[in-house]
Amino acid sequence: MQENLADEIINLNRIKKKAEDYYRNGDFYCSESIVKTFIEEFNLDLPDDVIAMASSFPVGMGYSGCSCGAVIGAQMMLGYFFGRRQAGDNKVNRTMELSAELHDYFREEHGSLCCRVLTKDHKLGSKEHIKQCVDFTGEMAYITAKKVCDELELKYIDSKTD
Repeated sequence: MQENLADEIINLNRIKKKAEDYYRNGDFYCSESIVKTFIEEFNLDLPDDVIAMASSFPVGMGYSGCSCGAVIGAQMMLGYFFGRRQAGDNKVNRTMELSAELHDYFREEHGSLCCRVLTKDHKLGSKEHIKQCVDFTGEMAYITAKKVCDELELKYIDSKTD
């Protein structure tokens, strides 16, 4: 994991906007946008292969309509920061607690994590569908970045300016 994060000041709104823009501009889908944004904004020494790993999750896990890809991309980043790297490491327990918090937050805010439920009123690829997914992507990038900063006691700003 990146060691020099303590010297950084993380801009939560810049993370939100960047993740949204990656999706809005058609560069990446939800889960990919979050992973790409975290790599850049937290200066993570991770290969683009990690973005590729996130490519199977958009549209509810590859058009299946299951779990929201924005939530899964956010979960991936929680796993990166807090997941275990050694067999039997008990830190997996805290990682799962943080994961459950993220899951519960999204479910409480939006009523479901199921992509097909969240998008049932929108035609796939429509302007409304894209806007909703852009919003979910930015929201989950923001919430996850704040959770990472709080957990690691990193400095952050919550400002609309860069």
